[in-house]
Amino acid sequence: MAERADVIVMGLGPGGEDAAGRLAEAGLDVVGVEAELVGGECPYWGCVPSKMVIRAADLLAEGRRIDGMAGHSTVEPSWQPVARRIREDATDDWDDTAAARRLESKGARLVRGWGRLDGPGRVVVGDVELEATRAVVVGVGTRAWAPPIPGLADTPYWTNREALEATEAPASLAVIGGGAIGVELAQAFARFGTAVTVVEAGDRLLGPEEPEASELVTAALGRDGVAAVTSARIQAVRHGPDGFTVEVDGRDPLVAERVLVATGRRSDLRALGAGSIGVDESAPWLPVDDHLRVVGARRTWALGDVTGKGAFTHISMYQADIVVNDVLGREVVPAAYHGLPRVTFTDPEVGAVGVTEAQARAAGIRVRTGAESVPASARGWIHKAGNEGFIKLVEDADRGVLVGATSAGPWGGEVLGLLALAVHAEVPTTSLRHMIYAYPTFHRGIEAAVKDLLGG
Repeated sequence: MAERADVIVMGLGPGGEDAAGRLAEAGLDVVGVEAELVGGECPYWGCVPSKMVIRAADLLAEGRRIDGMAGHSTVEPSWQPVARRIREDATDDWDDTAAARRLESKGARLVRGWGRLDGPGRVVVGDVELEATRAVVVGVGTRAWAPPIPGLADTPYWTNREALEATEAPASLAVIGGGAIGVELAQAFARFGTAVTVVEAGDRLLGPEEPEASELVTAALGRDGVAAVTSARIQAVRHGPDGFTVEVDGRDPLVAERVLVATGRRSDLRALGAGSIGVDESAPWLPVDDHLRVVGARRTWALGDVTGKGAFTHISMYQADIVVNDVLGREVVPAAYHGLPRVTFTDPEVGAVGVTEAQARAAGIRVRTGAESVPASARGWIHKAGNEGFIKLVEDADRGVLVGATSAGPWGGEVLGLLALAVHAEVPTTSLRHMIYAYPTFHRGIEAAVKDLLGG
């Protein structure tokens, strides 16, 4: 006989844990299914420990900027405090006891193991059969994906997990993939003394972002000693007593102590059993509507990475709120992703929201742009050391609203807040032109960018 519950939540990452806890607190009988750690990738191997590494690396960079600004400094990096802080403050040495107790204190039950869909309303976890009378919520996330490079699978390569579990920084590191994770960790390790090379198949780093952001970050990494190899086709990866050898077309072999694969994440709908609820298992994501209901499946919702709407914690939490309200029969504000914010936590930071200029033009939008250089602003001039960056605005000229923006520079992700609001709420650019901006702040650069956009 199947064990019954009102709701089964598959995957207890940030969104799944939030949804399970809130539905339980609302009085429903909830079973949460998790094969790894309650809380998911973000607190144990993603957002939190990676930003601890980046924070430490940025402190090293700031220390090195003291000369010419506030005297003289000598900085000696040590990875040990970083490794200790990750273990003691962030992950409890990768023990989720506290998180599991937190979930259970809200009234949810926890079942450990890999869950598989077994038809509408049914989930199998090992020998345990579960049946939901009201809803199944799928939040199983994605896993780091490694490209089919000859020899790679037979090597002890790192993903973000092994990199953040490291007890010491390697002498040398080859990073395969020049997206956000790749460039963040590349810069951080370089600041701790690692010789780093980033190998990217595309023609530039941070390919999905504005070209100006790519140029900025590439230059910043170069100043930290990171070599960037773009338009690269990797022929093979080997591992031996002397470390890794990465063979790249047209170049001498790259030799490194460690290889970090940062080429994205993927879902596995076949392993999930998505076919049992009528979903094509060859699809990359679970198809969902604007209430996060899985299209064509009864009593099934999905949230987080597996929906393909963005591999960000803030997306899963945003979606969890919609799922909870919909399952409980409350009023729902349909999901909208036009104002999706994202931040690459390099130094300088790259915050972006909405679409890029190229994406807007490809969508047939009549585009106007405006920009301002961070060093040209009063705060940028005051900041001096490490003040590289820019603000770029992308407007739908026919509607007079922003459809995208980038804030790159010191605390670029924080400056992004105003721009994310403007894109999400479709604030007229004329209103942005006539608001008051505090002086001297980095966000005051938005005013100058709006003036550039509107012609003064």
